[in-house]
Parts: sequence; C-alpha cells; structure tokens
Amino acid sequence: MVIAIVVAVIVLIVVTMYNSLIRKRNQVDNAFASIDVMLKQRFDLIPNLVASVRQYAKHEADTFSAITEMRNKSYTSLTENEKADFDKNFSGIRSKFFAVAENYPELKASENFLQLQRALNETEEQLAAARRTFNACVTDYNNAVQSFPTNVLAGMMGFTCKTVLAIPEAERATPDVKNLFNS
Repeated sequence: MVIAIVVAVIVLIVVTMYNSLIRKRNQVDNAFASIDVMLKQRFDLIPNLVASVRQYAKHEADTFSAITEMRNKSYTSLTENEKADFDKNFSGIRSKFFAVAENYPELKASENFLQLQRALNETEEQLAAARRTFNACVTDYNNAVQSFPTNVLAGMMGFTCKTVLAIPEAERATPDVKNLFNS
C-alpha cells in the first residue's frame, strides 16, 4: 500500500512538472505569435510608406531599394530566423527612411504620410511590448528547463532553452544628440 502511494505521488509530481513545462513552452510560442502579428502589420505598412515618400524623393533610391528588397518576399514564406533578421534590419533602415522624409517639408505635411508614420510608430510600440512579454516568457521557460528538478524531466523529454530577443549592437550606442541637432 505504501509503495502504491509513493508511486502515485511520484507520478503526480512528474505529470505536474511536465504540464508546467508544456504550459511555459506554449506561453513562449504564444508570445512569439504576438510578435509575428506585429511584424506582419509592419511588413504590410512598408509599401504604403515607400509609395508615399517615393513621389517626393526620387533621388533617394538607395534607401528605397533597401526597404523594397527587405519586402520582396511574401511574409508567410519567411522562417522565424528570417523574420527576426527582417526585424533587426528594419530598425536601421527605418531611421534612414524618416531622415529622408525630414528633407521634404511637403511630405512631412502630407496627411497620408503622417497617418502612415503614426501607424508605424504605434506598431513599433506594440512590438516593443510584445518583445518584453516574449522575453519574460522565455526567461520563465528557461528557468524551468534549467532548474532542478524540472531540468531532469526537461532533459529526458527534449525540452531545450529558447533564446531571448536582443537589440542589435548598433542600437545600444548612445545617440549623439549634438550631431542630430546640427544636421
């Protein structure tokens, strides 16, 4: 009788730990799906932004070609790594894009451009929030995968650590505000 109770308790503990790992992994997947939705929204805004700016800035072809090149693939055909690369590359090109727009007062006053810029800024804020949620879920999941006793079960069941999202090195640099005002 005692052996049966001990076995039942051990089975209950293993099932509870396994379900906890599954729940945490699903939270990570759900958080990435939220990021994916925001990336898709941003991805779809790009052609509208390019079209509205292109008419004002025909000679800024290099910035537009970089944006268009990033947008050439169908979003659904991108892998998770390609989506993450797109996200990293877009941040740098986005600043150049809006710098180009600053040179054209008529464009800055265009209601269509302002609306697109607001939509992109809102999407960027939502992306930042989704990234924070994702990183919190990944950290919680990784803690479960690496902490005893769940790490034993995680190793046996093939649960591996996930990678948190990090900003590119270029974005970590402190902006040179003096030069921003001089340009």
